[in-house]
Amino acid sequence: MAIQSLGVGSGLALDDLVRQLIEAERKPKQDRLDKREESLDAVISGIGQLKSKMDAFKDSVDALRRNSQLNSRTAIASHPGLTSEDGAGPFTAEASNSAVTGSYKIAITQLAEGSRIETANGDFASKTSAVSGTAGSLTFKVGTDSFDINVTAGMTLEQLRDKVNANADNFGVTASIISTGTADGAKLVFTSDKTGTGNDLQIVNNDDIADLQRVSTTNAAEDTTYLTPVQLASNAQATVDGIVVESETNRFENVIDNVAFTATELSSKDTVGDFQESTLSVGFDKEGTEKKIRDFVDDYNSLISEIATLTKYGESELENDGALAGDFMARGISSGLANIASGTVSSSELGSLFQIGIAFDEDGKLSISDFDEYGFGSGEDRLNEALDENFDQFASLFTDEKEGIATRMYEYLREYTTFGGLLRTREQSVKDEKDELGKERERFELQMLNFEDIQRKKYLALDQTVSQLNRTGNALMAALSSTGF
Repeated sequence: MAIQSLGVGSGLALDDLVRQLIEAERKPKQDRLDKREESLDAVISGIGQLKSKMDAFKDSVDALRRNSQLNSRTAIASHPGLTSEDGAGPFTAEASNSAVTGSYKIAITQLAEGSRIETANGDFASKTSAVSGTAGSLTFKVGTDSFDINVTAGMTLEQLRDKVNANADNFGVTASIISTGTADGAKLVFTSDKTGTGNDLQIVNNDDIADLQRVSTTNAAEDTTYLTPVQLASNAQATVDGIVVESETNRFENVIDNVAFTATELSSKDTVGDFQESTLSVGFDKEGTEKKIRDFVDDYNSLISEIATLTKYGESELENDGALAGDFMARGISSGLANIASGTVSSSELGSLFQIGIAFDEDGKLSISDFDEYGFGSGEDRLNEALDENFDQFASLFTDEKEGIATRMYEYLREYTTFGGLLRTREQSVKDEKDELGKERERFELQMLNFEDIQRKKYLALDQTVSQLNRTGNALMAALSSTGF
């Protein structure tokens, strides 16, 4: 009878022995593969972290390498009697990069409005009154914009209101009902948001239905007038340095070249009833530029800190090495950026980052110090002085095509971070290595299966031999016993 399990025939613990042999064979090789995979995973993760930080820093550098970003203008409005916490005031403003710096006195004297049409007193008793006993249509139009409303026989005032407001082609007409509670009854009101002198709402009675004259401004031929606007569409008006200017909307564009301001309310009046003027100052966006520079410093330091963490060696057995400990590429990135940051730009009067208050500290990071370390004033002092006296030189310091610090840094970062760049190529190389490790694991598992098969066959033969010897021994003992021995 065949032996189904090792040790059954011989009584020896051969199955346990084989398992121990397999484990002894597997463990060192398994540990080596696991340690290698753990190391590769750490490197892939480390490269991912480094790539993320470099992408963030590249965004900061990108904001500094464009002339349009550093030469931007800002438009600041100050209003009499108002602080920045009180609100926006009568207008808000913005300036393009081509705007000429200067100061202007502005007052908002009239807001742009759309036209308003009301039905006559007593034409409708209530909102449920019928508009017309005969079906017809109305066309609402301002200039080239228009939409049609079909009026059915017996349609109520509120049904007409709802149909106007729900029309898919409505270009900005709002219908509402005012119930007076007097003999004047209910009044249907049409308000257009099309502003500007001459842009008055017209309501055409297309079929010349007599009842519809009560809700229209003209007949089909547009040669007879019914309702007239109680409020005409009008322009916005303002004064700029005493000069009267107008706009069809509340937005005034290029009244001042490359400057726009939007009226939100009328300017306040003084004690004699004259409109008070606000001051609009158009100048360099020093605050925006300063923020870009501080973001640049912070993101640079964040990247350098990340590289230091990833490449460090543990100072004791209790402290792990960084995922990229000793990695030549990561350390090279840090050195390359430092070389660019410490460089000079001959096309800019500022010359270097030091002139705008940025210097390296003892940890190899950039800082804008608040103390005088070298007798040139603090970093904060140098930055403020450069913004005040050499603002137009910031652009060439960072954006010069050959020497600009941001230009060079951006191109340097692109070499690593773009698709097919050095860092991404390195990442793919490690991933390929991990794939090969997976194949090695597969080969190892096949080897272990083969090793187990050999061991089981070997110890199965031993088990069978011992079992056979046991049976022979038992037979001899039985024979001897039967002969009296």
